[in-house]
Amino acid sequence: MSHERSEDQPPAGDGGGVVATLDTVDRFRTAILTNGHALIADEPTTVGGTGGGPTPYELLAAALGACTTMTLRMYAERKGWPLERSRVTVRHHKIHARDCADCVSEKGARVDVLEREIELRGDLDAEQRSRLLEIANRCPVHRTLTEGEVKVRTRLVV
Repeated sequence: MSHERSEDQPPAGDGGGVVATLDTVDRFRTAILTNGHALIADEPTTVGGTGGGPTPYELLAAALGACTTMTLRMYAERKGWPLERSRVTVRHHKIHARDCADCVSEKGARVDVLEREIELRGDLDAEQRSRLLEIANRCPVHRTLTEGEVKVRTRLVV
């Protein structure tokens, strides 16, 4: 069975997948293709990139933000609540585990922190806002990042 595939073809299968391609021309600038959508990722010029796109951590934060807004919309629509707009800001940084009271990592380790701020617009009462905040923690990307263990299985394709 051959594992070869054209560079500009997404992987086969139900999940489709994401193809990230980096050539040496622009150092870190990476073309991303997923489900017919093209994106660019890059590093800032301060670390040798061209600044031509979001960093990988910004894309991770974007996934959490987008999933949160979509989850809030689906829930509000199902309940018939007047959510007009949700805006989610996500920031990523690293801290030492010893500076994190609710972290379980080794005390010498660094911990990735995603800080999420949620703004809700619409004629929502306090109880609805509180429930939507709970629902935000149930978005699939949030659950992937926080529940259980994430495994990345890697194989070399020749």
